[in-house]
Amino acid sequence: MTTRNARRRARGRAGRRSQAQRREPARSPLPYSRRNWTFLGAGVGTILIGYLCLSQPPVDGFLSLTLAPVLLVIGYCVLIPLGLLLGGSEKPAEDASEESMGG
Repeated sequence: MTTRNARRRARGRAGRRSQAQRREPARSPLPYSRRNWTFLGAGVGTILIGYLCLSQPPVDGFLSLTLAPVLLVIGYCVLIPLGLLLGGSEKPAEDASEESMGG
């Protein structure tokens, strides 16, 4: 009976979190850097400007016939994929270069 209680106490202590762990919420870091968010923001802005140009009254005008589709293609096919696919600058790569220099 005493060994069972001792095992329960040991399991309870090992399963407890420290106060610092309880206070800090679990965060899942996104793999995106400031550069990624800049490209995504530029893509969304370009798409919005493209739709605004598309809604201009003369249907056969330069804005709605030529500029709007070009802006939409640039936003959807260039800027948004660049924002999603570009890798962020990584700190370990800098550390590895320092180690290879003999550090």
